[in-house]
Amino acid sequence: MSKTRSKIVSDINKNLNKYYKDYNKNFNYGITLSEPSYDEKEAKAILKNFLNGNISQGKNVKLFEKNFSKNIGCKYGIATNSGSSANLLALTALKNIYKLKNDDEVIIPASTFATVAMPIIQIGLKPVYVDIDLETLNLSIKELKKAITKRTKVIMPVHTLGMPADMKAIIKIAKNKKILVFEDCCEAHGASIDKKKVGSFGIISAFSFFVAHNITTGEGGMILTNNRKIYDECLSLREFGRINQNKLHSKRYYSDKKIKNYDKRYVFTKIGYNVRMTDLQASVGVIQTKKMDKLNKLRAFNAKFLDNLIKKNLNKSFITTKYIKNYFNSRYTFPLIIKKNCKYSRKSICNFLEKNKIQTRPMMGGCLPDQPGLRFEKGRSVGKLKISRYIKDNCFFVGVHPLVRKEQMIRMVKLLKKFLNE
Repeated sequence: MSKTRSKIVSDINKNLNKYYKDYNKNFNYGITLSEPSYDEKEAKAILKNFLNGNISQGKNVKLFEKNFSKNIGCKYGIATNSGSSANLLALTALKNIYKLKNDDEVIIPASTFATVAMPIIQIGLKPVYVDIDLETLNLSIKELKKAITKRTKVIMPVHTLGMPADMKAIIKIAKNKKILVFEDCCEAHGASIDKKKVGSFGIISAFSFFVAHNITTGEGGMILTNNRKIYDECLSLREFGRINQNKLHSKRYYSDKKIKNYDKRYVFTKIGYNVRMTDLQASVGVIQTKKMDKLNKLRAFNAKFLDNLIKKNLNKSFITTKYIKNYFNSRYTFPLIIKKNCKYSRKSICNFLEKNKIQTRPMMGGCLPDQPGLRFEKGRSVGKLKISRYIKDNCFFVGVHPLVRKEQMIRMVKLLKKFLNE
């Protein structure tokens, strides 16, 4: 790089330092649902890689995979363009390797995000919708036991809004029944049970780095596993179904009965996808991974503060989720469950909060088998899904991300107390 170009880059970096120093000074009393917690470090990483031409999948992706998998406690990471794609690849890999048949069953919580169920259907398997526990919003172990049949091949717990599912019970059940466990951790970066992070319990797991999540690459996802065979399968599926590229340097060319001495980079052994992450995204992910545990502590602090305020001031109207000893909830957001005796609907409460610049969302997909796009697709529901359907109509969440301040949470609770006449 010439001296002139180096000087320009240096000046830009200095201005980025000034920009982010002033970035969080403006205070308002509203609460956003989420805000990405980044600063000049991420901005400089993007600039550096963009100017150096590191744009598509490359060395930054490998570094991000290595660092993030190590943080969670797994051997292998496979970065993707989204958490939904991570789910799709992971399920496809399990189907291919373990020879799952069409309509074999995958057990999932009924109340979760849509792309937990959709990839199951897309690859020919059948989702089995199981009710949740009101105290955790996670898969009910009691209902899980009822759901298992001879066709059950995968249990797919979701660590809802950062709250770890009961992985000890799930792993025990799965082991006894010889069922695979796939953890959906898209909302739960850094959550843990007895200091063991979620994503390291099952045979495979998936994370999302969407802009609203605990750490972000804008869009992006990651599959983690300790299984080398699954790792190689996911690498191939991620890039068009290419032959294993890890062996490229040992033997450049491929031959069989119909192809002779063909460059392995253009040999495709299965039906795959193109869901790669870019180096620009990964450069942000590398920085964000270093910050993850610190950011999660801030989320947990905010959630505890808000939980205490709710219990002290709004106990007649709301239920909050349970704190469990030795569980670390990474608090993607803070759910509020409206009690049955509350005179106000979720719509009226949320409209009131939104008018006061406090963003809200309903509980993901509510009850997935009730969604228009899933009603008539393949799937099986276990029981009446009473809690999932109650949550569908009576739960919403608000932000507790690191940029939320005590004053904002106090203001929100005061407004709600006045509105609800508590």
